[in-house]
Amino acid sequence: MAGGLRGLWQRTTASLRVAIGDVTFGMEDGAVSVAGLVFGVSAGTDDSRVVVLAGATGAVAGAVSMMAGRYLDVQSMGHRSDALLASTRARVARHPDAYLARASSRMRAGGFTADEALVTVEALRRNPQALADHVIAYELGTVAKPEASPMSHALWMFVADLLAASVPVLPFVFLPLDQARLVSLVITGALMAALGVARGRIGGVNVYRTALETMAIAGAAALAGVVIGTLVS
Repeated sequence: MAGGLRGLWQRTTASLRVAIGDVTFGMEDGAVSVAGLVFGVSAGTDDSRVVVLAGATGAVAGAVSMMAGRYLDVQSMGHRSDALLASTRARVARHPDAYLARASSRMRAGGFTADEALVTVEALRRNPQALADHVIAYELGTVAKPEASPMSHALWMFVADLLAASVPVLPFVFLPLDQARLVSLVITGALMAALGVARGRIGGVNVYRTALETMAIAGAAALAGVVIGTLVS
């Protein structure tokens, strides 16, 4: 039992490391879009239930939409990578001499002697699979292929988007409307600041700048929602 739980934990953390970009993006999208929605609706109504209904509906619909979009995106990336690799291997198999000549030129340019280049090229000629791998590595570069399944990326996107989207909504469930607006603003701002710091650490850039950028995006969404809600009401 303990071994099974440990294995599940290890698989979960491994998939999270691969999908950390999905988590960051999903949380930012969920918090920003639903913050704009709830602040816009709360500016046009005095009924907290309307705000909660709109926020909850928007959170679930947005999370499902992002999950589906990410699934299709990762699946398409995998299909494109497979097609590119297959077509490259087919071209190498049809015209190996042209690729061997380019490989020899690269080796000579990289410092190989003529004899060393010749020995290596002949070894590649005898091993078509190695020649194809050489061409893919040096002429295509790294072919972007998803490290995890499309469903894994999609599920992390869904969970992150839904959790973050619930943050602006929850205060309206438990507090009077005026207090809920303030609390929602504060905790959403804190969440966006944390996400900005996480973005900075992941990208290796200034965390203060990324935190301010992320908070500014959320603030702009909230302001746009308030303006629309006020105009419509």
